[in-house]
Amino acid sequence: MKILVLSDTHRNLERVYKVLNSLKDEIDCVIHCGDVCDDVELLKKKYDFKFYNVRGNCDSDVNVPSELFFELCGKKFFITHGDMYGVNWGYDRICYKGAEVGADICIFGHTHIPTIEKYFDMFILNPGSLASPRGNSNFSYGFIEIIDNKLDVKICELR
Repeated sequence: MKILVLSDTHRNLERVYKVLNSLKDEIDCVIHCGDVCDDVELLKKKYDFKFYNVRGNCDSDVNVPSELFFELCGKKFFITHGDMYGVNWGYDRICYKGAEVGADICIFGHTHIPTIEKYFDMFILNPGSLASPRGNSNFSYGFIEIIDNKLDVKICELR
C-alpha cells in the first residue's frame, strides 16, 4: 500500500495537483492533516482515492474530526493536526497520545516543517507543506509505503 500525506495546503492547490497527477497511478490513498478541509472536498471531486482527513486550527464550522485512529494493512495510524498537542514547542505530548492509542505511526501538520522521527517503535511524521513551507524547508509532502508489514516513511520535496 502506498499513501500520500499532505498538510497545510491552505487553499493553494496548484502544487498538490502537480503531485497528485504525477503519483495518481502509484498511490492507494491520501491522508490530509488539516488546514484546509475545503481543499480535501475539492480533491475528492477530482480524484478517486480514499481520503482520510482531520480538521486543523484554520478549519472552523466543519464536520470533520480533529483526530482519526484507523488501521491499514495491519498498521495503526493516529492522525491529528498537531495544534492541540503543542507541536510548535515539542513532540512529547503527541508522542504520548500516539503511544497511548498503540499507533505504529503518528501523523500531524501545523508547523509546516517536515519531520520524520522514531519514538520508541512509533514513527512520527509531519509532511511539511506544499503551500507555505516554514523553517528553511522546501515545498514537501510525505510518502508512506507498507511492504511486508513494515512501514517505509519518507519526506519528498517538490522541485
